[in-house]
Amino acid sequence: MNTTKTQTTVADPTPHVTGLHRDLRNRHIQMIALGGAIGTGLFYGSHSSLSLAGPAILLTYLVGGLTIYLVMRALGEMSVDSPVAGAFSYYAYKNWSDRAGFVSGWNYWFNYIFVAMAELSVVGVYINYWFPSVPHWLTAAFFLVFITGVNLMGVRAFGEFEFWFAAIKVFAIIGMIVLGLWLIIFQVTSPNGVTPSVSHLVDHGGFFAQGAKGAVLAFVVVMFSFGGIELIGITAGEAEHPEKSIPHAINSVIWRILLFYIGALAIIMCVVPWDFIDGNSSPFVQIFDSAGIKIAAHILNFVVITAALSVYNSGLYSNGRMLYALAEQGNAPKAFLRLSKRGTPVIGVIASSAITVIAVVIVLCFPDFAFNYLMSVALMAGLINWTMVMITQIKFRKRIGAQRAKELSFKLPGGIISSIFVLLMMAACTILMLVQESYRMSVAIGTIWLAVLLIAYEIKKRSSKKIVAHN
Repeated sequence: MNTTKTQTTVADPTPHVTGLHRDLRNRHIQMIALGGAIGTGLFYGSHSSLSLAGPAILLTYLVGGLTIYLVMRALGEMSVDSPVAGAFSYYAYKNWSDRAGFVSGWNYWFNYIFVAMAELSVVGVYINYWFPSVPHWLTAAFFLVFITGVNLMGVRAFGEFEFWFAAIKVFAIIGMIVLGLWLIIFQVTSPNGVTPSVSHLVDHGGFFAQGAKGAVLAFVVVMFSFGGIELIGITAGEAEHPEKSIPHAINSVIWRILLFYIGALAIIMCVVPWDFIDGNSSPFVQIFDSAGIKIAAHILNFVVITAALSVYNSGLYSNGRMLYALAEQGNAPKAFLRLSKRGTPVIGVIASSAITVIAVVIVLCFPDFAFNYLMSVALMAGLINWTMVMITQIKFRKRIGAQRAKELSFKLPGGIISSIFVLLMMAACTILMLVQESYRMSVAIGTIWLAVLLIAYEIKKRSSKKIVAHN
């Protein structure tokens, strides 16, 4: 009896796996995974988390890093078992329900539309640092066309561009860490008279300078800084050897977080005490300034431009694949199944790019209204994505049975206990958003957004029934 059940629950190959080209090599996957953990939030947004928690932010990142690592392991468990382009949307569809696949897929697509349009609209600000007379809309239009062209060239072109975009971010952080260590070891006093020291982590109000409450409240900022790391799962459908590259990339997530977030922020606070970081410039700029490197702002501006383009490049790539997967499920128009000769879901890429044009126009015309409200949806959408991944993983284990679960080559460590832990952390993050005025709107809009998706599914379901009945 058990043998029969095991055989019938093995993941079936999906028709769309063969249509896409497995052209993403291991080095692409590894660097995409690296880049996914590093965004503009780290370069510019780290001030907000430091001001909330002080040095204790290191513990907050450790807890947040463990949480996101377990999310990635849950996604990896399903991705290695069934390496498809739709990732969690396909897994929710197969292991949970058609409704879950619809909500998961469209939520992720809209999430990245909002994030992409924000990154595309602000890249003009960075360009204006060097060329003040260039209109923001012109910069946005240029990079939109450029990145769309890259994605239409095929997955190998995407992989190469993302490899170098991510490499620039990684090298910048490693350079900052090395420079910071040099300043600390040789006690190089900065122009403002501050001498680097590890003691800065406890000398300015103590390690918990803002109290345990500050470290807890900063959890929201920390979790959102990890947004986009789940892109590893989307690449599974086009990875050259997903059974090897995906586990390796996911297992190294925790080490990347330790190095690029905890390590980098620890170095920053040793060189520049946390209460000296005022937010007028990036903490990374202050590191270079401490070494007397006057072109620090120019270096960081270049890095942030590549970071913004990396986010848009990744967003357009994943959105095209998500529309492709939704079309396979019957949750999106069949036109999105069309592939180019290079195996690119061309209609999905072009449609996503076209929607981004509209979003950029809205942001440019109504910056305060559009940016605040649309990004609130994006913030909450990230929590919805991660929550659905964990619930889907629980249902995946239930569907395949205990015996089949033992045979999985890449398992979520801790099993159901880890799944429950992550779900509790997601719930805690939502509660923390409710008690902070700046995030309360995100929860309200996110709830409305989820209701919109559920209503949209019911409309789609009834429309499909009418078409079937008519035929």
